[in-house]
Amino acid sequence: MSFLLAIDQGTTSSRAILYSAALAPLASAQQEFAQIFPQSGWVEHDPQEIWDSVLSCARRAMAGIDPRKVAAIGITNQRETTIVWDKITGKPLHHAIVWQDRRTADFCDTLRAGGHEGMVTARTGLLLDPYFSGTKLKYILDLVPNARARAEKGEIAFGTVDSFLIWHLTGGRVHATDATNAARTMLYDIGAGAWDTDICQLLDIPMKILPQVRDSADDFGHTDPAILGAAIPIRGVAGDQQAATVGQACFEAGMMKSTYGTGCFALMNTGETRAHSKSKLLTTIAYQLGGKPTYALEGSIFIAGAVVQWLRDGLKIIDAAGQTQALAESADAGQDLLIVPAFTGLGAPYWAPSARGAMFGITRATTRAEMARAALQSVGYQTLDLITAMRADWPAPDGAVLRVDGGMVASDYTMQFLADIIGAPVDRPEQTETTALGAAYLAGLGAGLCPEPRDFAKSWALERRFTPQMSEAERAAKTARWGRAVQATLAV
Repeated sequence: MSFLLAIDQGTTSSRAILYSAALAPLASAQQEFAQIFPQSGWVEHDPQEIWDSVLSCARRAMAGIDPRKVAAIGITNQRETTIVWDKITGKPLHHAIVWQDRRTADFCDTLRAGGHEGMVTARTGLLLDPYFSGTKLKYILDLVPNARARAEKGEIAFGTVDSFLIWHLTGGRVHATDATNAARTMLYDIGAGAWDTDICQLLDIPMKILPQVRDSADDFGHTDPAILGAAIPIRGVAGDQQAATVGQACFEAGMMKSTYGTGCFALMNTGETRAHSKSKLLTTIAYQLGGKPTYALEGSIFIAGAVVQWLRDGLKIIDAAGQTQALAESADAGQDLLIVPAFTGLGAPYWAPSARGAMFGITRATTRAEMARAALQSVGYQTLDLITAMRADWPAPDGAVLRVDGGMVASDYTMQFLADIIGAPVDRPEQTETTALGAAYLAGLGAGLCPEPRDFAKSWALERRFTPQMSEAERAAKTARWGRAVQATLAV
């Protein structure tokens, strides 16, 4: 029997899932790691802790099996998070600067004022925003003594988390990434399929520091036998949202998925067409197979599941995320509390990195139940903003369905409110961990074990469809109130 191992390295935890060759999950392991907040709006991770957690999870998921029977490994990862490391020792030069981090916002404003955003967007599909890796990498090269000179000499390497893991898994033999991760750095021309010399010069980034770019199902080398007990091929790599798009079998133009983890990310497949958004959405690569990119429109919400973590770890009004559904259902229907969770700015379609969170409608009668309900509803409202923007850029066909995945979709309350507020069906699949599934499928495709995308799509299975129950009048009133709340938040 052959197995596939998916490594799913996320923002707050690492996970490994062992699959059969038929993509049935067999065993898994998960481990959280520390979130580092040096100051307001800054978010860091310890890359060594990321690597240790990945290695621990992989070994636990593979416990009891012959590692030689693992046909391939697939890697999916938190995107944009930026790591620079020494090529000799493998040690990071600085903490990883996480995708949520906003420390380069002023520099992005300077670039925008200098008239550079049009060129950057035309080539990369992205906006000038601290969200992306490019300005984070410049920050590290500026900050760490001799880093830029060492980069010029080829002594240090840059990568998103996938590259860092590939480098360590292969014992330092492979410095590579895939097209979906490269497309999130703000350094990669998604039309030309190459690192962009002009943007690298603009940011003073030596190109020797950049990884090789390969397909999403490709040869990324073999693991060092000392790490997992065998030389296992690494055959699939994709950023987490693109891996979820693959796992949701969104292979046809117009199909859309939304993933609810720490943040929320909606992607719409646009096929061979690079749609240019008029609504501040991103144009990105959904996946790349056989050297041919498939494009997508993407909307990004920075805070989704993280708002529930805030209730638990910040306010300490819940002990576990699972409590929020019962609290929301018990909330006072006469109160209409709103939370705009702009803890690290607002993403699409506003792109306001300086915005901070706000709460509206508090009364003396407000309790943790109303706060839990508002937290869950904030995810639906933010998704509505994304879908409204997407429909303006790429009109949805009649009966368009939103496929959902990620930890938050286990909440029936949240999914029903989502369907109600967007006014469209929401489909929850049987396998909701579609990010890891997508990574496993890409690995299996690269290893020759899994079928082509069209045949894989036939295996997608629905667990439950949520259909809109809210009246048009109530939806319009709630949507208008949310819009006023966002504008008030932006005005502060």
